[in-house]
Parts: sequence; C-alpha cells; structure tokens
Amino acid sequence: MNASPSAQVSGKKVLIYYYKFASKLGGSDYLPLLLVAELQRRGCEITLALDWESDLKHAADLYHVDLDAEKVHVLTIKPQNSLMKKLDSILPFYRVRQLKRMVKHADVCISTANMIDFGKPAYHVVYMLRLFGDNAFNDFCQHRPPLSGFPRLKRSIRTLLAESILRPLLGVRSTRKILADRREHIYVPSRYVADTMRAFFGPFNCTVFYPPTSFDIPPLDVERDPMRVIYLGRIQREKCILEIVGIVERARTLSGRNIQLHLAGPLTPGDYTENLKRIVAEKPWIQLAGPVYGQEKAAFLLGGTYAIHAERDEAFGISITEYLKAGCIPIVPDEGGTPEVIDDPALTYHTDEDAARILVHLLNDEAFRREQLDLCKKRAEEFSFERYLETQHRILDGILGKQA
Repeated sequence: MNASPSAQVSGKKVLIYYYKFASKLGGSDYLPLLLVAELQRRGCEITLALDWESDLKHAADLYHVDLDAEKVHVLTIKPQNSLMKKLDSILPFYRVRQLKRMVKHADVCISTANMIDFGKPAYHVVYMLRLFGDNAFNDFCQHRPPLSGFPRLKRSIRTLLAESILRPLLGVRSTRKILADRREHIYVPSRYVADTMRAFFGPFNCTVFYPPTSFDIPPLDVERDPMRVIYLGRIQREKCILEIVGIVERARTLSGRNIQLHLAGPLTPGDYTENLKRIVAEKPWIQLAGPVYGQEKAAFLLGGTYAIHAERDEAFGISITEYLKAGCIPIVPDEGGTPEVIDDPALTYHTDEDAARILVHLLNDEAFRREQLDLCKKRAEEFSFERYLETQHRILDGILGKQA
C-alpha cells in the first residue's frame, strides 16, 4: 500500500520512537510503518529508535507498506544487562538518555508509543492507555476504587520518590509533566481518550488522530448468515466475551430465534478461557473459530450479519471498523471509544439487556435494520485507508511545516 500524495521534499531529520515490530500481523505496527513510508517519500532522513530489536523489512512486507528499510537507521535503545532491564522497566532513564543523545541530530521527534521524554518538544501518539506507566491512572481508566490503608501509603511513597527525587535526579520527565508542557503535542485515537486523560492529568494539547485500520475486505463469494452474530478479537477477560454470550442468549430468548454466535481470535490461556470452552461445549449455537487471518478473516467477517462488542474502556476499537467495512451491524456499549467509531446512538447500549433488545429489534424490524446498515456503510467510509492517509498527510504537513 502506498502512503500519500506526493509532497514537497523536506530533507528533515526525523527521530521516531516505537516499542517493537511483531513477527505477525497485529494492529499497532501499522501506524509507525505508514509514518516512516510517507516521511521517506518526503525526503526525510529517518532514525527509528526501538525498545527491542525488530525486523523492519519483515514488518513492512507483512503490512504491504512500501518503504526502503535499508535507508532507515534502526537502533535498539533498551538496556541489554538484566539488572538494567529491571531498573529501566520501573523508570525508563536508560531509554531516555539514549533518545536525548539522538535528539541532538534530529529536527523532529515523534513517539508512536505514548509519551516519552525526548528532552525537547515533540509529537506523541497515544498507543495504549494501560502502558502509561502510571498505576493510579490505570485504576482510574478501569474504574477501580482508589487504594486505601497501607497499599495507598506504599504507592504514595513510591510516587513521591519517583517524582520528587529519582526523575529530577536522572532527568526523566513523567507522563504528567510532558502533558502539562504546552509545547508538546499529543495525538489521541478518540475523543474518549482525550477526555479520560484530561479528567486525570488536566488540560493538554491534543488532536484526534484515528489509527489506520490494517484490513480491507477483499471481494469474496461468501453467503451472509442472517442469524449470525460475530465477535473478532482476543479471547480474554478484558474483552468481556462471557457478557457477549449472555447478550446473545437473552436475545434468543426474547426473539425465539435460532441466533448463532461465532467467536474468532487467539485464545489467552487461563481459567477464563477454560470456562468459556466449557460454556461453548454446552451451547451448540456458539462456535469458537480460533485465530483467523487474511482471506479466512475476511470470510469470517462477511459471513456475519451482526457483531457485538462489550469492552467498555476500549480506546478506539479497530475491530469495529472492520465490522463496518464488512457490512456487519455492530452493537457497542455507550462507553469508551467504540460509540465514537459507529456514531449511531441506535446501536449503542447501556446494559446487556439493552444490547439484547437492540439485536431483537434489528431481527424483527426490516426497515430499522436497513436504515442502520445504510448508516454503517456510510460510517465505514470514514475509516477507509485513503481517508487515513489524507489525515496523516495533513498532520505531517503541520509537523514538518513548524520545523521550517
């Protein structure tokens, strides 16, 4: 896939930070690859700083991103010594020191893996809320009650030591201090993420930048099952799979129809998965398809008519865009970033009972179903590859223009 329309050659030196590229298709690797590809076409000299050693060419080939890996200067900045690795996992002073050395030779610094201290104003793409390195923020995002007693005292002491002594001594700014610096700019994957961060950290400069969706639906001759509900994603507790099962089961009871549920995605080992397997074995209307990729994934998506998402703190929800592109009608909770993706109140629910009733309404009211399907098709256009590239092109115009 080619990146963007031709742009004026900039000749800028750009430093990009990322964690690592996986050996198989995921979701998060796409954005840094597309940024590198377009920056190369703009004539930029690119240094890619990675926490862990990765095969850039292999990653680009997986995503069909046209870039010249040989012309990208790739450096691994995580410490190799086991003791240093442990220390750096608590406080990333080693990585920050490495980055600050590289910054001297960079015109532009971009982090595609949350906020990191480059030592000068930079551009930061929010990658995953759970990886902010702030336990209190994790509790806030997941609506866990605040700590009390000794655990609260222990956390307060650790925070005081880190923020008031260790970070100033080592010259490492925290996420909170980076966000508070009005010279920094943050790109968030949804308005929900921006609101969540502001509620905890206070005001900061940000722009909503929807992530690229790495999968477009190829033309396949697949018969769509009008009674099939699908879910695509990781099979784990955080994704609330058992809640999805409950919603479909309730809809079966309310409608009296033989609604089927097909679940696809890698199984996370543990008690939750084993419990799910036992439930599936007892309910013949549920199928576990396992992980699906390529044409198998496309066939899975095209075979469904409806989709249900149940995680309530999803930052964006790439799978929702894939449902939309495949012509499925997704039903999502009224929390997190997913209602922003579908932008259709008629398909958002507050309780699981609401979700079941929406599904039954879709099954029983053909005019309502067609209306929602038309809205979903229009919304899918907002997450096309071309639309993403237009946004990325505009953002890079702004970033490189400020450095002129």
